[in-house]
Amino acid sequence: MSIDYGVKDIKTLEGIEAIRLRPGMYIGSVGPAGVRHITLEIISNAVDEYLNGHCTLCNIRVEKDGHIDITDNGRGVPFGKAKDGSETLVNVYTKLHTGAKFDSDGKTGYNTSGGMNGVGAKATNALSSAFMVTSIRDGKCAIAHFEKGKLKSYKEEAFDKNVHGTCVRFLPDATIFKEGINLEYDALKKQIQELAYLSPGMTFNLKFEDKDEEAITSQNGIKDYISDLNNKKNTLTSVFYTESMEDRIGVKLAMQYNDTYTDVYRLYTNSIPNSAGTHLTGFRTALTQSINEYARDKKYLKEKDTNITGEELKEGLTLVLSFIMPDPVFSGQTKDVLSSSEARTAVQRLVSKDIKTWLEANPKDAKAIVDKALLARAAREKAKKAKETVRKADTKRRTLLPDVLSDANSKMRYECEVFLVEGESAAGTTIKARNRSTQAVFQLRGKPLNVLKCDLHKALQNKEISGMVDAFGLEIKDGKIIVDESKLRYGKIIITADADVDGSHIRILCLTFLWKFCPELITKGYVYAAVPPLYKITQGTKIMYLKDDKALEAFRKSNPKKYELGRMKGLGEMDADEMEIVMNPETRTLKQISMEDAESVAKTFMSLMGEAVEPRKKFIAENSWRANIDV
Repeated sequence: MSIDYGVKDIKTLEGIEAIRLRPGMYIGSVGPAGVRHITLEIISNAVDEYLNGHCTLCNIRVEKDGHIDITDNGRGVPFGKAKDGSETLVNVYTKLHTGAKFDSDGKTGYNTSGGMNGVGAKATNALSSAFMVTSIRDGKCAIAHFEKGKLKSYKEEAFDKNVHGTCVRFLPDATIFKEGINLEYDALKKQIQELAYLSPGMTFNLKFEDKDEEAITSQNGIKDYISDLNNKKNTLTSVFYTESMEDRIGVKLAMQYNDTYTDVYRLYTNSIPNSAGTHLTGFRTALTQSINEYARDKKYLKEKDTNITGEELKEGLTLVLSFIMPDPVFSGQTKDVLSSSEARTAVQRLVSKDIKTWLEANPKDAKAIVDKALLARAAREKAKKAKETVRKADTKRRTLLPDVLSDANSKMRYECEVFLVEGESAAGTTIKARNRSTQAVFQLRGKPLNVLKCDLHKALQNKEISGMVDAFGLEIKDGKIIVDESKLRYGKIIITADADVDGSHIRILCLTFLWKFCPELITKGYVYAAVPPLYKITQGTKIMYLKDDKALEAFRKSNPKKYELGRMKGLGEMDADEMEIVMNPETRTLKQISMEDAESVAKTFMSLMGEAVEPRKKFIAENSWRANIDV
């Protein structure tokens, strides 16, 4: 069979068309995170105005129908005729790589900004079914209206000379965002709060649907941020803070240690959040060198002792790093990773001296950091020994694993998935209902250990934890669990538990283990939770399953005919046919577990799984109304 391939097959897409065809390339996701991304692209323009000294206020209004209004009191977007006769305001929101943020030489419109590629606002326009921008400056205003990125109308008119700023109103396109166009309140508010920490003195007024308007601001900037991140944690040190600017490259950095085993980093470049980058590398180098020099000088490290490593200094560290530079380079349009090589040397140079000064001035804090790092070293040594112990019992483990693991037959790991179930009854039914080719079942014979306050050495002594390590294909190296994707045995790890208190407990215990010791499984999209149906509908010979009360209400409104309603049983009481509904890719509902808000996860785990009783009591009191309890 031959396929014609010629000149007619070569297409050139204009900027807006390219964004609509491949939205994920520009905003990372077409789910709820994508809707939030295009919203924050507009809010970030107001923050860029703040960074350059021209904006103090940003009003965000989110309506029930999905419309979003964002207004700032910045300078307003320039408008009028461009050199080629086109409208400048229209170009700013339609033509890729058009803007005022390319020449960051201190002589043009922007010294620093988060948006450097001339794409962000265009993506919002392209991915909106309706988009209107109003720019007010110099006693005039310009209004441009677009639909799916295409201009529908444009006009200019006189306006109050005392008013200036930009207003953008848009409706995310439901044909692009098929999971829904409505923003999630908690996630949006969290990211606006982060912007407030990074823009001290700037006010963000958020009016979300029927909720009262909230003024979100911060006077102490990232110092307040550190206090928020370490809320409910036992801190070991005071807050270290430094701020410096040199040749239009600036660093604001705050850090504090707590007694947990996890690290929390919040990284930003020109107020744009990053997950990693050269600015982080520069900080780690500065911290590691400074701590080792101090520890050697104070004889906390003996001559024969090896230097404290960056890995050992991570445990319990909460860090906020806000980096500013004129012309940042990112790994992609989503700006997740800063790749500018000069950022590493700049951060290292700008913070090293202040870290050393702080250590000398705060000897108790310095000693606490050294002790914490050496404890981390000791824990890794114990974990190495635990690995040897585990491997010595390998023969025994190989005889045990078949009892708890019914493996898939396929050798193609990406198409295989493993269901974690608790109890013999649920495991037996799950094994009967599964597709033997691609679906494995791992039986938890007891509840996994709560690993929140224990090290890896102790965690591996729990047979459920060590069993999961082996079953998933994880490695233990240098006292850590290593996620080597080439050696993972499954493309999906699916926690399958009842929708009751015991099921929730098992789910949170499994997630606590994954979150603490192998978070890469979550961040890289391997971890899911099965959502068993809550109701069974029988209508004549037709049977259907509904996942929750919302689905039941929708069914009742659209089906006037008589039907029988049954509440689904727990997993252990389901027969194989019912369990197949939970497992079959064509009928099941899976929720992918995300680490998008790692700090909130940490706080929740700390409240619910930590040693302190009071936060747990408070959580129950505040959230008891959410419970759906059968009486």
